[in-house]
Amino acid sequence: MKTRITELFNIKYPIIQGPLGGGMAPVELVAAVSNAGGLGMITALNYGSSRELRDAIRATRKLTKNPFAVNVTLLPTMRRIPYEEYFNTALEEGVKIFDTSGRSPEEFVALVKNAGGLFMHKVGTPRHAKTAERVGCDVVSVVSYESGGHPLPDDVGAAVLIPACVDSVKIPVVAAGGVADGRGLVAALALGAEGVLLGTRFVMSEECPFHPKLKEWFKTLTEKDTMLVHRAINNNERVVRTPFTEKILALEESGAKLEEILPLISGDKVRNTYLTGDTSNAVVTAGQTVGLINDVLPAKEIITRMIAEAETVMQRLEKIKGR
Repeated sequence: MKTRITELFNIKYPIIQGPLGGGMAPVELVAAVSNAGGLGMITALNYGSSRELRDAIRATRKLTKNPFAVNVTLLPTMRRIPYEEYFNTALEEGVKIFDTSGRSPEEFVALVKNAGGLFMHKVGTPRHAKTAERVGCDVVSVVSYESGGHPLPDDVGAAVLIPACVDSVKIPVVAAGGVADGRGLVAALALGAEGVLLGTRFVMSEECPFHPKLKEWFKTLTEKDTMLVHRAINNNERVVRTPFTEKILALEESGAKLEEILPLISGDKVRNTYLTGDTSNAVVTAGQTVGLINDVLPAKEIITRMIAEAETVMQRLEKIKGR
């Protein structure tokens, strides 16, 4: 299964592990995805310093000889984060593939490209895809309405957004959202994407330290059990629907001030939930694909099953073509 993504990143399959916050992308998961032929991804901001990131990169290297990426989420400038240290540390450790999200990555693209690296950036519109291409990004990953995390408030699904972005740029496009199995992979390729980025599916991997209670809970959820919050504070996030998230949405819709909402959505609360399984006072991120996932598998099996499913789908399409 060769695409420009597999050629560019030197991987066997066009499957990328999304950046998972809250410590949910340990080196064991990153290495397992890369060893299985996909592209594992370290989430830099899961580590409190560039020194800790360096340790994580070295630990990953001990577990895989295959390529893996480092994600750096570019948060609003109100937070003082030594981004350049993270990039330089990863480059010093030989990382060649970088992924960013959030604000424009323009100030860091040259740093990576001058060191011989590759740059992928998450976008939510064709306009943003064009900008990413203009500033030198090698790949864009398109975050659609279905995805967990932070889709844009335009509410455009993958079936429209992916081809719109593909038509707007010459660089490869990765579908980030709405994919959890081989059917989704084939659909994304049919829409013009050259790879897929999976978050929720890899949360339900054996290597992810997501609490066992939460994994069992996810098995019971349907495609209707997520919702969007934080639209009122211009930070859309798709989360699992719970009494707590309904409370947050009600606060937002009532016009509550930002300082009333922020304590409810702190990163510490989320990390505590991921580790304890208590969902009573924190949001839990998930894409709509949670309704398609009913098992917990090793990362390797997730990838091999997805490829086998994709091959079955393509064989079926060939039969249809031959009729």
